Amino acid sequence: MTDPFAPGFVERPYWWDAAPPTIDTAPPLPDEIEVAIIGGGIAGLSTALELGRNGVKSLVLDREMIGWGASSRNGGALAGAGSLGKVRPDLADVLGKKFLQELSEESEGAFESFEALVAREGLDCDFVRCGRFVGAHAPKAMDALKRRAELINAAAGEQAFIIPKNRVAEEIATDRFAGGMVLHRAGSLHPAKYVRSLGQAAERNGAILAGGTEVRGYRRQADGSFVVDTSRGVVRARHVMAATNGYTGKATPWHRRRLIPVASYMIATEEIGEERVRKALPKLRVYGDTKKVLYYFRPSPDYRRILFGGRASFVDADTKRSGATLYRFLTDLLPEFEGTKVTHSWKGNVAFAFDMMPHVGVEDGVHYAMACNGSGVTTMTHLGTVVAQQILGGSNSISAFARLPFPTKPFYNGNPWFLPIVGTAYQLRDRLDGWRLRN
Repeated sequence: MTDPFAPGFVERPYWWDAAPPTIDTAPPLPDEIEVAIIGGGIAGLSTALELGRNGVKSLVLDREMIGWGASSRNGGALAGAGSLGKVRPDLADVLGKKFLQELSEESEGAFESFEALVAREGLDCDFVRCGRFVGAHAPKAMDALKRRAELINAAAGEQAFIIPKNRVAEEIATDRFAGGMVLHRAGSLHPAKYVRSLGQAAERNGAILAGGTEVRGYRRQADGSFVVDTSRGVVRARHVMAATNGYTGKATPWHRRRLIPVASYMIATEEIGEERVRKALPKLRVYGDTKKVLYYFRPSPDYRRILFGGRASFVDADTKRSGATLYRFLTDLLPEFEGTKVTHSWKGNVAFAFDMMPHVGVEDGVHYAMACNGSGVTTMTHLGTVVAQQILGGSNSISAFARLPFPTKPFYNGNPWFLPIVGTAYQLRDRLDGWRLRN
């Protein structure tokens, strides 16, 4: 393979060109705060915003810059219930149809609430309701897509439609898919702009954002309050929330034992012009597929580049090597981009739960919203708001996601040593289904 990298290639998120995470002058930490939030991504900032709108002060703590993690590195695709059946097509059998219906309806409502949030707060994030196309990597994958479409339509009306193989070209210029599904209630945004604007909205409503402040641990007091030990001193808090997701560490061991951090990788092509982008992706949607080792991709917000992501490695790989792998995946799917150069390559951790479901709740007094399972923008915005409502005590209903048990495995301590084994099995499964890279 020829060198795919453009002159000036950088190992940094494309999104950071327009909205790099920064640490302003770090504010002094208060001696006391009503709510201390560990994690400065979408979930933590959504909690802080909702609390502030209801007159409750919060302190958002992150050992890195606010928004530095997956919140500003992801693909910027979002949907409602469409993400629920993505990794678990057997959910109806596992959870029961009634409970799954509740989860689906809440997820669809979360998407509508997200749109309302963007409008209400005037968030500058390039949000567009563009729809999503999911390609079936093999004929038998169409059955799973049909079940997902039924799940979505039962919760949200006629929003999902099955696309036969002879109409795939209307959605994407490839012959690699055996059909697909179009989901209309789905969209795209600029994730780094979103998390920056979300943080600004939280600050406007009284939150204190303290990037570069590591939480080393916490102690619960006899009265139920907490003492939070940080790299910049001790803070007393009435409530604590954990919102660290793919970067959960030793400070919150109970949560760490329930999360599987997985690196996800992305590249951005050089500018190729809107005409070429539209030729490859006529509807300018966000895109994914049904493989175990899945791809996700989309046009850039200005429609001049292709942004392409996936599981380029199941071990921690450097982003130049993963960038070359993703380029190979991209040109296999869309051969017309052979010779197009890559300008950016990056990675970030997402967090999976053992049951592949998002989780929100309280454990030993600590609130949490975690496990986006690779679909976090809408989910974590919603679950962060749910945590705030739990703390405020004003919600009339309990989130369906709060009724899910948060499982772990014996002897698991947060180190996913098994990922290379799982990755090999997933690659084999895709090959058995008939998916192979073309020579």
